[in-house]
Amino acid sequence: MSVKVTWWGHATVTVEDSGVRVLTDPLFVRRLAHLRRRRGALPPPEAARADLVLVSHLHADHLHPASLARLAPGTRLVVPRGATAAVPGLRRVAAARALRITELRAGEECRAGAVTVRAVPAAHDGRRLPCGPRRVPALGYVVQGAARTYFAGDTGLFEGMADAVGPCEVALLPVGGWGPFLGHGHLDARRAAQAAARLDPCSAVPVHYGTYWPIGMDAVRPHEFHAPGQEFSRQMATVAPGVTVHRLGHGESVRPRVAR
Repeated sequence: MSVKVTWWGHATVTVEDSGVRVLTDPLFVRRLAHLRRRRGALPPPEAARADLVLVSHLHADHLHPASLARLAPGTRLVVPRGATAAVPGLRRVAAARALRITELRAGEECRAGAVTVRAVPAAHDGRRLPCGPRRVPALGYVVQGAARTYFAGDTGLFEGMADAVGPCEVALLPVGGWGPFLGHGHLDARRAAQAAARLDPCSAVPVHYGTYWPIGMDAVRPHEFHAPGQEFSRQMATVAPGVTVHRLGHGESVRPRVAR
C-alpha cells in the first residue's frame, strides 16, 4: 500500500498510510499576528479531516488553537509532554471539541489503527512565546505504517540526528521559514539537504517555506520566501542525488517513492 502526502502550506501536511490520515501542525488562517498568507489558497475543509493530528512544538504557527478547533470532535491530538499545561488555549479547544490529547516525550510511541507514531528529538526552542519561561521540548515524529515517514517539525541539524530518527523512507523537511532571516534551530535549503544526506530516505518533500510572510516586508530578501524549494532541489542533486525530491505546490499531493 503506497503512502500519499499532501502539502497544505507551511508545516501543515496530510500523510495517508495504511488507511490512517495523519495531519501535522495544522494552520488554516489567512493571517497570524504580523504574518499573512502570501501563496496558496486556504486549505479546504477536507484538510482538517484526520484520524491523528501531530503538533511538533508550541510556537503559534505550529500549535494554533483556532485551527485545531476545526477538527472533528473526538479527534486524537499528539503534542509534546507538558503542552497542555503550558498553553491555556489548547486546554480550552480540547475541552470544547472533545479532542483526545496524548502527550509524548522523545522516544515514546502511540498507535492509531495500523500506524505507529514515535516522537523524536528536535533542535528547536519549543517555548510558547512570549508566555513565561516554561519550556516544552520541540519534537519531530516518525509515522510508521506501510512506510516510515519523518516529519521534522522545526529543527536544526544536530549530532546523532540520523540515529535519533532511524531509518525512514520519506522525509518531510523544513527548508525555510516565515521571515527574511532564519534564527538558530532552523534548516535552510542547504542544511535541509545535509539532513537528507544523513537520513538517506528514498524521498524528501520540502515544507515550511513560501506560505507566510511578514506584512510590509515584501521587498526584504524576497528570495528567502520564493527560492527555498528550488534551492533545496539544487542542493540535493549535489549532496544526496539518490534521494527523490518531490517539490509540491500548495494543496498538491504525491505518492512518494518508498523503495529503491
